[in-house]
Amino acid sequence: MTDGYVTLLLVGWGIVAAVMVALYAYQKNHANAGIVDVGWAAGVGFLAILYAIFSDGFPLRRAALGAVAGIWGFRLATYLFLDRVLPGQEDGRYRMLREQWGERAPVNFFLFFQVQAFWAVLFSVPFLVVAANPRAAWSWWDTAGILVWLVALTGETVADRQLERFRNDPVNRGRTCRTGLWRYSRHPNYFFEWIHWFTYVLLGVGSQHFWVTLAGPVVMLLFLYKVTGIPYTEKQAMKSRGDDYRRYQETTSAFIPWFPAQGKE
Repeated sequence: MTDGYVTLLLVGWGIVAAVMVALYAYQKNHANAGIVDVGWAAGVGFLAILYAIFSDGFPLRRAALGAVAGIWGFRLATYLFLDRVLPGQEDGRYRMLREQWGERAPVNFFLFFQVQAFWAVLFSVPFLVVAANPRAAWSWWDTAGILVWLVALTGETVADRQLERFRNDPVNRGRTCRTGLWRYSRHPNYFFEWIHWFTYVLLGVGSQHFWVTLAGPVVMLLFLYKVTGIPYTEKQAMKSRGDDYRRYQETTSAFIPWFPAQGKE
């Protein structure tokens, strides 16, 4: 990777880090650290657009990258803001951290926001590989990448809306969503978010640094399974829904959509 691309990464990092400082000020005034997730998603989308504009790969592929990654990032950021931040109640993950950190919470949250800026840059590296891809022709690999993106975006959007409709019905308070995609996976939104990262693997075919694009789905799967996704979400679900969620765990695939266990629904 040339010095110009390293500079582009550093510039992008500086911009996202500065935005995270502003979002940290927001969370300090509103006691809602969930805004960091909005910043991460928007930051990743912004970086894709930045790379698409200032790289020198095949123009059509760069335009496609800016469009698909930008739409994905800002759609997710908008959903997180409307669903997790605007209502005013802080996500359970961050309430737990606030309690654990006590008096050190202000300093630790500042550092946490900056770590998320760093992760946004790391997750954006596959975008840079795609933007710099010199293969000067649109191929079936590129078309396949766009189709994967369409499937992933549609699946994640449908899952989010199904869950939102379920939660908005007062009758469902304290119950677990088992409708639509949620009947086949306990986390269909996470599954399609993971699938989305294969878009850049396919768009990156032909690049000298193609192997870097594989880090997207691999690292995202690690995060979803072991770090910030499924473990925290299921812990909170067990606290709020107890036996109902335990039965849901017994019958429903944790991640990859599959038919519910027979006779246990």
